[in-house]
Amino acid sequence: MSAASSASLATPDLDAAADVIELASSVVGKGVRHLAANGGPDVHQVLAYDLAHASAQVETARALLDYGGKGATEAAITCAFTADMVHDLITRIAGREAAWGLEVAPLRAAHPFLEQFRSPEFVASLAQTPGDRHLDDEFEMVADTFRSFAEKVIKPHAEHVHRHNADVPEEIITGLAEMGAFGLSVPAEYGGFSEGGDGEYIGMVVATEELSRGSLGIGGSLITRPEILTRALVKGGTEAQKLEWLPKLAVAEVMPAVAVTEPDYGSDVAGIKVTATEATGPNGEPGYVINGVKTWCTLGARGDVLALLARTDPDRTKTHRGLSLFIVPKPRGEGHGFQFVQDVTANGVQGKMEGRAIDTIGYRGMHSYEVALENWWVPADNLVGGPDGLGKGFYLQMAGFENGRLQTAARAVGVMQAAYEAALDYAENRKVFGQPIMDYQLTQVKLGRMAVLTQAGRQFAYAVARMMAKGEGTAEAAMVKAYVCKAAEWVTREAMQIHGGMGYAEEFTVSRLFVDARVLSIFEGADETLCLKVIARTLVANANAA
Repeated sequence: MSAASSASLATPDLDAAADVIELASSVVGKGVRHLAANGGPDVHQVLAYDLAHASAQVETARALLDYGGKGATEAAITCAFTADMVHDLITRIAGREAAWGLEVAPLRAAHPFLEQFRSPEFVASLAQTPGDRHLDDEFEMVADTFRSFAEKVIKPHAEHVHRHNADVPEEIITGLAEMGAFGLSVPAEYGGFSEGGDGEYIGMVVATEELSRGSLGIGGSLITRPEILTRALVKGGTEAQKLEWLPKLAVAEVMPAVAVTEPDYGSDVAGIKVTATEATGPNGEPGYVINGVKTWCTLGARGDVLALLARTDPDRTKTHRGLSLFIVPKPRGEGHGFQFVQDVTANGVQGKMEGRAIDTIGYRGMHSYEVALENWWVPADNLVGGPDGLGKGFYLQMAGFENGRLQTAARAVGVMQAAYEAALDYAENRKVFGQPIMDYQLTQVKLGRMAVLTQAGRQFAYAVARMMAKGEGTAEAAMVKAYVCKAAEWVTREAMQIHGGMGYAEEFTVSRLFVDARVLSIFEGADETLCLKVIARTLVANANAA
């Protein structure tokens, strides 16, 4: 008899799960208060990092409680994740109780719950029951539409693009544009599909997951390119800029690449060096010349414009307050390198732009570039926000990145779902020692945990989307990215492990999913930076204000 059919399975208990979540929350709260009273995140980085991730897991569990009330499978997933969360929290604390300001074994009261819902039999029972998403009908339609496109258009290209480090096929960009994927965040009055409300963010999360399930590099991450610039324009662009650029972004007439990171400044955006200096262009037109080097500029060749953050105030002591955001038009390039020379001159000097692709182990298709700009001129009209936008580029850029964190969590969920499905299919069909590997308890437990982590990440992403639609959820957006992206590494690794030697072969999709998942904790805000500079600081600030 398989483990999943055991008659001794625990009955899900949501009241007990809620009590355990509150206990875990109180333990994390004590740790946060201890951190706040003893120097904060900059002094105790390991503690701050652990507290950030622990808090993210607690909030993920809390977000599952409502989901757990929608059925027996949903309740089982909620209990299984809650037990998993507490187990992780115990391992973070063990041996470091003094650093957390805690007594030994502060979660001992949760042990009976863990014994029930971490039991191999209980987790194994979830191997083939990933749970319903419980979306409203309109979002189920969104999911169906984007899943169909991913299956029919994205997946047939995914392996070729990955193995040959090829470019995103234009068929995918055109197809997504026709579906309106690039206009999901563009307000309806500017030619997009956004009308505000809860649905705006949920729709983006659902679409991103389904596209990422087909491919992270040529699917789920593609729609984020215009999203970041769109958010910045909506937040701080002039009316003329919105009328000029938003309709073009909505239909992919203009595809942007984001140029923020520099060789010496990654997550430390406030320190960037690339300069934008006032310079007269053709016919005396006011503008700026841009000089310096940007790196990790995804879609840098194919992009029609760069959403570029530059230093407009030479006083570097102003840090982020001296930065401004520009829309920088450029020709389209192909392949892994490009060189452009401007037809116009500024102050009699001709502008140049050169880019080279940075080869990566995964996340291929759009390519990330190092881009060098030399006296590249842009009109003053392309300063986002106009004169009022001077010095506000950092805030405008962050408005785009904040939603990028939520989208990255949705991408991670899509990759996890693809990995789970591939592992389940392989386990049901592959025989070892005379029986399908699905019959083995160890395989079932791995698949059960995959299903639980994936659904938990999905439901937390939905919860954060609803917060962001209300103008809230900044810290939670960082939390959902921090937790789900780390979970994706485990899920894809174990999916590969279930495939055995074939999981290491490029002909099986799981090898691509594994290397793609690894980037998720790095881009859109490195995990360490998000934990220390956003999540932990927010936790400490809230503790001090209480």
